[in-house]
Amino acid sequence: MPTPVISPREADVLALLGEHLSNAEIAARLFISVRTVESHTSSLLRKLALPDRRALSRRAVELVRTERPRPAPALPAPLTAFVGRERERAALAALLADHRQVTAVGPGGVGKTRLALAVAAGAAGGFADGVWFVDLAPVAGPDRVAAAVAAVLGVGEQPGQGLDEAVCAALAARRALLVLDNCEQVRDGVAPFLERLLAACPEVRVLATSRARLLVPFERVFPVPPLSRDGGGTSEAVALFVERATAAAGTAPDPALRDGIAAVCERLDGMALAIELAAARWPTLGLDGLRAGLSDQLRILAGGPRADDRHRSVRAVLDWSHELLEPADRALLRRVSAFVLPFTAGAAVAVAGFAPLDAGAVADGLGRLAEQSLLTAVPSAHGTRYRAQETIRQYGAERLDGAGESARARGRHLDWCLSGADGLAQAADEERQVREGGWQARFDALAEELRTALAWAAERPERRTDARRLALGLAGPAFDRHLLGEAQQCLEQAAALADDSPADAAAALREAARVAGCRRLGDDMYRLHRAAAAAALDAGDRAGAARDLAAAATVAHRFSSTFARLPAAEEVTALLARAAELSDGSPAASAALALAEAAVLADAYGSVQGSPDNTARETVGYAERAVDLARRAGDPVAESAALDALSGAHSWAGEPFAAAGAARRRVELLALAPRTPATAHEQVDALAMAAATAIGVGELDRARQWGRQLAEHPLTAEVGHHATSWLLVADAFAGQEEDVLAGGARFLEAWEQGGRPRSFSLGPAAAAVAMVHGLRGDDGARASWLAVVGRAGTEEEHRHGYGAVFDATVLLHRGDAGAALERLSPAPEEVWKWVSWVWLHWYAAVRVEASVLGGHPEARERLAEARATVAGNPVAVAQLDRAQALLDGDPARVRATAAAFAAAGCRYQSARSLRLAVAAGGGEG
Repeated sequence: MPTPVISPREADVLALLGEHLSNAEIAARLFISVRTVESHTSSLLRKLALPDRRALSRRAVELVRTERPRPAPALPAPLTAFVGRERERAALAALLADHRQVTAVGPGGVGKTRLALAVAAGAAGGFADGVWFVDLAPVAGPDRVAAAVAAVLGVGEQPGQGLDEAVCAALAARRALLVLDNCEQVRDGVAPFLERLLAACPEVRVLATSRARLLVPFERVFPVPPLSRDGGGTSEAVALFVERATAAAGTAPDPALRDGIAAVCERLDGMALAIELAAARWPTLGLDGLRAGLSDQLRILAGGPRADDRHRSVRAVLDWSHELLEPADRALLRRVSAFVLPFTAGAAVAVAGFAPLDAGAVADGLGRLAEQSLLTAVPSAHGTRYRAQETIRQYGAERLDGAGESARARGRHLDWCLSGADGLAQAADEERQVREGGWQARFDALAEELRTALAWAAERPERRTDARRLALGLAGPAFDRHLLGEAQQCLEQAAALADDSPADAAAALREAARVAGCRRLGDDMYRLHRAAAAAALDAGDRAGAARDLAAAATVAHRFSSTFARLPAAEEVTALLARAAELSDGSPAASAALALAEAAVLADAYGSVQGSPDNTARETVGYAERAVDLARRAGDPVAESAALDALSGAHSWAGEPFAAAGAARRRVELLALAPRTPATAHEQVDALAMAAATAIGVGELDRARQWGRQLAEHPLTAEVGHHATSWLLVADAFAGQEEDVLAGGARFLEAWEQGGRPRSFSLGPAAAAVAMVHGLRGDDGARASWLAVVGRAGTEEEHRHGYGAVFDATVLLHRGDAGAALERLSPAPEEVWKWVSWVWLHWYAAVRVEASVLGGHPEARERLAEARATVAGNPVAVAQLDRAQALLDGDPARVRATAAAFAAAGCRYQSARSLRLAVAAGGGEG
């Protein structure tokens, strides 16, 4: 179909529709009439064949997105020229244009990576969201594929979501090209990862390189042939040799030797790596030396069939290169194969520096290996590092096994990793004191080495103690780098390796449970605390087991919303009874039991509508006892958890200011605590509860402050829907419209990427954005957000809690007091225990205003009753004062409430007071 012609004025209107402006706002912005805006909107709907205004807004956003500058390709910059391959480049590019996943297949050293990079660079213009290169060579196992991709994309793990899902979510709406290099060693991990990725990301394409097909049904295979060896001036193999030999020697080979060079290339089967290695020796061996050396080596590896034909030519070149080395350099080449990432000379000395090599021989040998292209010298900010291509590293590893040195070299590599992990932990602690983050780069440069050493040591009984130490050493930095899944896995692995120390296993399992809490995985928290209890009993630590069982019972009630399957109530009750039986009466055990009892009782009370007041007071008493015991035990995390129970108990006892005070104490307490998984988990929860309770008592400035801290917390950086929910509510009540609209867009994207979950805070956030759109007169956007509310929140909360408050506010803004009054028809005391008390004061105050403006006969009685309810809430009190002034017909007093609202941080209501004063006959606003 022909592209519809859109006039410049229609384009202007479309752009403003993308900003969710109303017709009146668009008319004012463009200096045209509202009727003209309506005419252009109708024309756009017809031309673009779209059903409604909402679809027009989405199309406008898409047009803006497609017009933004395309990111530069995230590809490594080759240090040498790309020679030949014109036919292959064109054919592979065409295949990639027609198919979503293409694998360039061929033996090691054939030039797959360079070809893929050249094709990706040429195709970059067609991918608006970038071209991303992921080298899978250093990846330790198939389960690390998603982590490698996530690291390149800059995607972190989200609570309750693995890295596979996080990558898919990040690329779901992107048009991008992903280049996965060296897939052969992790083929079992790449294939399922690609199936999930391509199913979830319709605009993503993948170009893979591998020595074998990935064997997925949607794969299109492109065999990468050897370099052409046609002879004369068209030989790509000869052109590559000449280019590399010229670089090595400083002058080009004599043209008369061209046929001899072509013969060498032919005997090397046109393999790019073999040709480059041969060319590197050109300055010292010349044509005759090369021909003699190649003859001996090729005969060894050619002839009959081989178990691994894919490596025949590269292995021949590597064997030849190996035989040309001095014995000391051969030893060095095989020993440094223990490294999977670029390494320094000092690291090489630590791992490879045993007889017959000393430190001097290692440093000197690295230079010689680099000169012969067996290692690549890579300058960095911290000095020169050396890297072996993966085929060469694997070749060295085989030689290491053959020399009987594998256990010693890899054992030294393990010791080096242990030392590095200790140094990393110390650096992290030191830099945390001065708020620096240099250790993070050190971790990134070391992590894959640690993982590789851990995998090796864990399989050897004599090194299990070291493996446990390394697992623990990796867990801490992984947590600090927000690799929460890996941190939990390492801690569980450390526990499994603690065969001779059940006490150590219990400690590791407890820490793993705390990390699981940061991931919002209630089932794992419960399982791990129970496992820690079993390990503690094996160690003879009955008190520790009591704490762990009490913690499991607490988790089942306090974090029930994070469970996939809640344990039966009888099971949890039995755990609590067993914990009481095991307790030694120590402060720590007593505090854990008291917290569990308070959590169980608070949960039971909160889930039973209409429970008597004495039950609520009893719950307060339990929680206060838990707080006191935790403080005596000197445990700020336990005290924070007990304060959370106390806050909930106060709320159900009808004491909102006490609830807010307890929540505020949690934030203050944890601000002084050292950063651990346990404190991090508590901090996130404490900030959310502090923001929510502050909203409930009208402390909007505090709510916004804590909401911002929550949004900026490292553990919530990747989950914007949870992180920004209370901030959106506080900003909406405060009248910060622009902040709400900007934050709402980020919230919606994160919520959709997170799988559209429901929670206590997500519904109010969406409803707050809907209210702001309603106040701005954009009914289309408001309807869209109300649909989100239906999926993100709970029905009762929306009907009688935040939904009633926000809907009635919009109705009052539009002058429809009757509809607002109907929306708030139940008395506050009839509904607040059905929903969160956070909305009680707002509900009562808005209901009174609707009663006054709607002329309800009981307006004065409702106002008097509400004053007792909201006393102490600056916003709600100001709203009642304004209602009283309206009821008394006193415009001056109505106007005076504007200052009270402004002082309470409520900009919208301050402006509304001025408008209501004018409407009441109080002059200009």
